[in-house]
Amino acid sequence: MANIQVTIKNVDSDAFSELKAEAVRKKLPVGKALSLAIENWLAESRKLRLPLAGWKTTKGGQNTRLLSEQVDSVLYG
Repeated sequence: MANIQVTIKNVDSDAFSELKAEAVRKKLPVGKALSLAIENWLAESRKLRLPLAGWKTTKGGQNTRLLSEQVDSVLYG
């Protein structure tokens, strides 16, 4: 993968300072740390894309008839 030079505006100064400090602790160039952060962010973004249309449905039978109410009871009391 090729490296490029970029200028980024409006970066949160505290977040960048933390990234820079972590890069120093891990002996990484800031550009490499930023690239890793971008790659991780993109990977997380891809994970969240679960289209409802792609989900498979199943028949739970009589034992799951009240499952939704039971889950609500556990979660919300």
